[in-house]
Amino acid sequence: MPKFIRKKSGINNWGLFAGQNFKKGDKVIEYKGKKYTHKQVEEDDRFDNSKAIYLFTLNKKTVLDGDTKSNTAKYINHTCDPNCEVDIIKGKIWIIAIQDIKKGDELSYDYGFGYDKDFRQFPCKCGSKNCCGYIVRDDQRWRINRKFAKTKQGRLKK
Repeated sequence: MPKFIRKKSGINNWGLFAGQNFKKGDKVIEYKGKKYTHKQVEEDDRFDNSKAIYLFTLNKKTVLDGDTKSNTAKYINHTCDPNCEVDIIKGKIWIIAIQDIKKGDELSYDYGFGYDKDFRQFPCKCGSKNCCGYIVRDDQRWRINRKFAKTKQGRLKK
């Protein structure tokens, strides 16, 4: 039985689904990739926001690019009501279960994007009741909800 199943997601394109049960607190999967400095990422056109990127800040010096074949975790989608979270343990990025996850459940976590001038580039498609319509981390979603009136679709008025 596979530990993970990649298949079409109701959230966004492809998703990663549990092929087994996970308990709250379990290390679910490591987010793997190639390490770069922040400067290298800023200067490299491969990492612009016009296409899918899989960058993770590891620390003040290092960014991890998860766009590799060996990184199954890159298929985990963002949601505003996640069942996992990210933790850096001994220099590795781990996806940790924050609740019990049943076989067949889609794995998800909050991508943790900050609220800045570019937030509109990252619409959220999760559909959860606390979704503000954009991929902005939980502790900053109030800024969007307060600044803009929400439409019935959960997207901001322009």
